[in-house]
Amino acid sequence: MIKIYHLSTCSTCKRIIEEIGKEKFDLLQDIKTEKITEEQIEEMHSLTGSYEALFSRRSRQYRPMGLHEKDLSENDYKSLILQEYSFLKRPVIIANNKIFVGNSKKEVEKAKEALV
Repeated sequence: MIKIYHLSTCSTCKRIIEEIGKEKFDLLQDIKTEKITEEQIEEMHSLTGSYEALFSRRSRQYRPMGLHEKDLSENDYKSLILQEYSFLKRPVIIANNKIFVGNSKKEVEKAKEALV
């Protein structure tokens, strides 16, 4: 199963989905309207080995919550992602037991290669 966790209002996510081809995904989950479940984040964690790798410091909530001044643990990252969708670095693509997190050119290219 090929999955993508994205934000439908994000132009970068839209561009990446279009580049790869919407038809290649078995699951397209808009994380704003359909929250990430504990099971889903556990699957992501098992593939990355880290909740921090899934965490976005670019979220608009990051500084207002004073998180930039705290030393966050792995459990903190997990909890924050589960409570606020914008803390998940996006998009997250899972294909063939491989995970691709974020929108860097390198990561998107690796995802495209895995989906061929």
